[in-house]
Amino acid sequence: MAKLMLKVTGMTCGHCQKRVETALAQVPGVFGAVVDLQAAIAEVDFDDDTATIEELAAAVAQAGYAATLDG
Repeated sequence: MAKLMLKVTGMTCGHCQKRVETALAQVPGVFGAVVDLQAAIAEVDFDDDTATIEELAAAVAQAGYAATLDG
């Protein structure tokens, strides 16, 4: 299991926050995702043998936002 933080841009409201959380949660191998709207950070717990960072970022992009590794 791995944990990573993604910087998410483009979120402006609680609905945006929920869309990003839902998009990340639907990626196979993701155990959980929590998005902090104010900090624009998504914390994702996932199986790094199943999901990749690229897949996580692509799921956020599919939801209409942009994600990069934080840090």
